[in-house]
Amino acid sequence: MRGFDAVVIGEPQRAFYDNQYGLTFPVFNHYGVGLWVPEVGGPIDPTSEAHDLIMGVFGGMSKGERNRIKIRVRTAMQSQTQIEGRYLGGRPPYGYRLADAGPHPNPAKAADGKRLHRLEPDPETAPVVQRIFREYLSGAGLYAIAEGLTRDNIACPSAHDRKRNSHRSGVAWSKGAIRTILTNPRYTGRQVWNKQQARRPHRRRRRRARPPDQAAMERSLPVDLVRQHGPRSPCPT
Repeated sequence: MRGFDAVVIGEPQRAFYDNQYGLTFPVFNHYGVGLWVPEVGGPIDPTSEAHDLIMGVFGGMSKGERNRIKIRVRTAMQSQTQIEGRYLGGRPPYGYRLADAGPHPNPAKAADGKRLHRLEPDPETAPVVQRIFREYLSGAGLYAIAEGLTRDNIACPSAHDRKRNSHRSGVAWSKGAIRTILTNPRYTGRQVWNKQQARRPHRRRRRRARPPDQAAMERSLPVDLVRQHGPRSPCPT
């Protein structure tokens, strides 16, 4: 049995985005649940074109506000990447570890104990990354590099961090792991942000690479592991 007879919406410009009202209100109406909005003076009349028009306007306002927030957040993150050189989060790449970089610049977050982080070379795995680049620039192929690391009993990335890779076997190095390392710009002291964009074709969330001119790069940082081995990171195919 339903425990309520109506839903009251205090801020309709935040409740429905774009055409969500037109998609959800028929469901409310079908099950006999009223939708109360103060801006229309009470319950929405499903037969009123004026009410439909007002809610459509609120949906457009919500869409515009969402886009403005998205632009502000992306602009702020891009500035943090390019100007401050901050690590914006996520799992540190193989060969690096997270280090404390001081209190958070936001006073509220700093008061809550949050701190900034930066990347620094991991003394255990950084030499492995340097070996991979050195051997590749010397002419070794991906398979030969992977075989050599496995033969020397060097743990692959999934074996090195079993807590986060329990779903992987971690038995040996693969060509894919070598390729991922060689094509990661962070190993040359550059961090790329905003590389991918999310798409929802047929209601399935998928990611695809953004054009290079739409990705933000930070300044060179003193955390490069391989710059001394060549002018830039090789990009094998």
